[in-house]
Amino acid sequence: MRNISKLGLTMAASMLAFAPAQADELNKAIAADLPSLMDIYRDLHSNPELSGEEVRTAAKLAAEARRLGFDVTEKVGGTGVVAVMKNGAGPTVLLRADMDGLPLEEKTGLPFASTVKAKTRQGNETYVMHACGHDTHMTGWVAAARQLAARKDEWAGTLVMILQPAEETGEGALAMLEDGLYTRFPKPDYALAFHDAAGAPAGYIGYAPGFALANVDSVDIQVKGVGGHGAYPHTTKDPVVLASRIVGSLQTLVSREIDPQDPAVVTVGSFQAGSKHNIISDEALLLITVRSYGDETRAKLLDGIKRIARGEAIAAGMPEDRMPVVSVRDAEFTPATYNTPDFTVEMAKLFETRFGKDRVVQSKPVMGGEDFSRYRRADENIKSMIFWVGGVPMAEYQQAQTEGTKLPSLHSPFWAPDAEKVIVTGAEALTAATLQIMKK
Repeated sequence: MRNISKLGLTMAASMLAFAPAQADELNKAIAADLPSLMDIYRDLHSNPELSGEEVRTAAKLAAEARRLGFDVTEKVGGTGVVAVMKNGAGPTVLLRADMDGLPLEEKTGLPFASTVKAKTRQGNETYVMHACGHDTHMTGWVAAARQLAARKDEWAGTLVMILQPAEETGEGALAMLEDGLYTRFPKPDYALAFHDAAGAPAGYIGYAPGFALANVDSVDIQVKGVGGHGAYPHTTKDPVVLASRIVGSLQTLVSREIDPQDPAVVTVGSFQAGSKHNIISDEALLLITVRSYGDETRAKLLDGIKRIARGEAIAAGMPEDRMPVVSVRDAEFTPATYNTPDFTVEMAKLFETRFGKDRVVQSKPVMGGEDFSRYRRADENIKSMIFWVGGVPMAEYQQAQTEGTKLPSLHSPFWAPDAEKVIVTGAEALTAATLQIMKK
């Protein structure tokens, strides 16, 4: 999940004691399977793969799905896996887990910590780790697949379980859809997924009806100038000064042009220019991330960036052939994730019944991005929901609440969730939701 650090949950003091899930046969079955699941988790954690390179991971889990009786297709959208189980007439439910790790050196100190190195697409060697918890998602996916395969007498319809590559780069869901996910395989009526959360106690569930995650755009601005000697600035057109003006003016997009009740973010993440103290360069480069929810707000922000860049260049006296070049990286766009409101509330009530109201909390939308959004965006008749499963070990969460200690975020080399609670809770929630939707 791209650029998400905290889940917006507010936990009352009375909620800090972990309450067990409803003690029924499903809960007991997953608990009994936990030793085997943790073996899978530790193996996945120790052997992460970068986005689009999830070859070993996909093969391992595809074999597991085949063993359970699913009709399995590999290499969908690259390294994606689609596992289908038909069980009579009924709705079609899609369950998704993401597979990719991140280019980080793990510093958790776990005995099974990753020491894997790999080459990036740019040819650079990097360490790799599961710093976003995708290993817990995949293990929870396996647990749900096992339970649903064993309970075919309890549900009817078609189960489509997918393993998605390249979530971290925002490419995987679109690649699977473009490779026929909804044409070569049964198109879902419902889509479900969970994501671990670095800001909530392990085993707690967070949900957000409506918008849950944001549109994510990456924008480059090539700011042109006329270079020269730093001692004679009057003979130049300084792109550093012009780019600085653009950065300052961009701050007014959110503060003065967007409704204060409509969340939006414009962040200049990189400012690149120059090579020496006394040289005025002829170019500067700004790299910007833009976040929004609605399509109209997104368009206002992107149009505003182009207008401000051009306007500041005109004010600086730049000729027409030296106007800034604004490039929106459309291939990297991730649309906002929208949880179907009535369906999400229905599932939340189911979770409250199963896990207890203290463990199920409505959360605020966040400005991170998730390409799970693509599955509903491809057909808005699909009812979809992604929910959070808290991953912070309870002792660490309590210490942070009482002492103000800082917790590691997702994408941190120190992020080590309480994997057992994340896997058990996520798997039980996915299984219970699917059984409810597809019940005979």
